Amino acid sequence: MSIKKELLEILACPKCKGDVHLSEDEKGLICKRCRLVYPVKDGIPFMLVEEAASLSE
Repeated sequence: MSIKKELLEILACPKCKGDVHLSEDEKGLICKRCRLVYPVKDGIPFMLVEEAASLSE
């Protein structure tokens, strides 16, 4: 189950209020500014800084 485009357009990083985008595997929302990945479980984004993982590239 993926996130609807309309929802992605209104979601923002809770830390910096910047834009987020869906990862290629659709298992996370990425904030490039904060270098964080917020998990998506069963189509539901968990937009808590405490739940986010560091972006590793």
